[in-house]
Formats: sequence, structure tokens, C-alpha cells
Amino acid sequence: MAAKKKQHAVVTTEKRGVFFGEVVKHDMEKRLATLKEAQMCIYWSKETKGVLGLASKGPQKGSKVTPVIPQLEVNEVTAVMVATEGAIKAWRTGIWE
Repeated sequence: MAAKKKQHAVVTTEKRGVFFGEVVKHDMEKRLATLKEAQMCIYWSKETKGVLGLASKGPQKGSKVTPVIPQLEVNEVTAVMVATEGAIKAWRTGIWE
């Protein structure tokens, strides 16, 4: 059996929260997600090109991203966007400008 590949995603919530991390669990029916090594984007810059840009290329210069925490339970999930490899690297730079 092949090892399951880690899936990283940007997760948005009804209260406009924008989070990133490795998806441990996701239940769209219950609108819940559990993220490992989670971060939150407080603000994204114009260069990021919106919330889909956070999943496509990650937060860009001028954005505000929190430090990593071990795990986060997110409720009232509205979207789960799979992140590209480039986006994962950008999130992990720990931008806060």
C-alpha cells in the first residue's frame, strides 16, 4: 500500500478566517477541518492576488501571516483549497510585514 501524500490547503470560514496547514481531517457536511502545523493569514497583499492566490502562490511580500501552531480545529468551513508546492513554501517563510 502506498503512503498517503500530505495534503496542504487554505481553509476559509464563515467568519472570514483564512487558515493554512496540512489537512488531517475534513468533513464538509459538518463544516469542520483539522489542520496540522496551522497558520492564519491576517492580511494578504495586492501581489498575492486574493484568497485563491494564497493557495496558488502563497502569501507575498506585504502580507501578514502568523507563526505556526501544532494543530487547529476549524469550524464553519466554507472552502478548502488545495495548495501548490510553491504556495506551501511561501506560507512557511513566516511573512509578517
